[in-house]
Amino acid sequence: MSFTLSSPVTGAAQTGLTTPTYTLAVDTAPTSSGKQYAVISIGGTQTGVDAASSPTRPFTFTGSRPSSLKALGVVDPVTGVLRAVPRNTYKLLVRKGVTVLAGQAPAVLQARVELDIPAGADTADVANVRAALSLLFGAIAQISSSIGDTCVTGVI
Repeated sequence: MSFTLSSPVTGAAQTGLTTPTYTLAVDTAPTSSGKQYAVISIGGTQTGVDAASSPTRPFTFTGSRPSSLKALGVVDPVTGVLRAVPRNTYKLLVRKGVTVLAGQAPAVLQARVELDIPAGADTADVANVRAALSLLFGAIAQISSSIGDTCVTGVI
């Protein structure tokens, strides 16, 4: 995977967090087809937020690609149509230890983004693949605070 996060990462807007930043260290990903970073310190005003990842309260970012990338399959010799279009799935995961009840062991929150790209689109339609990703990440950044509000209030 070609992504490399530069540290610190500037966090997106969230209610109750002022200019959040996250200093990262390279961590060991669960698989060889991924990269992982752990938060080692935070910046800005983030009252109540754990300052670093730990075994019981992880704060990590993981990105992974398929362990074996798929290519386009066989075109039917009679119809000229692809028999099947395989998909390559890329995943982004943030894990964060959270308190569910005072005095209890923490639980791990998992926030996932999955990118399911039809094989062949990476070469035949690069502009539209990039446009889809641009919209996805732009929308997430634009409504980051609203997504957070929805997750803590249940109101969409």
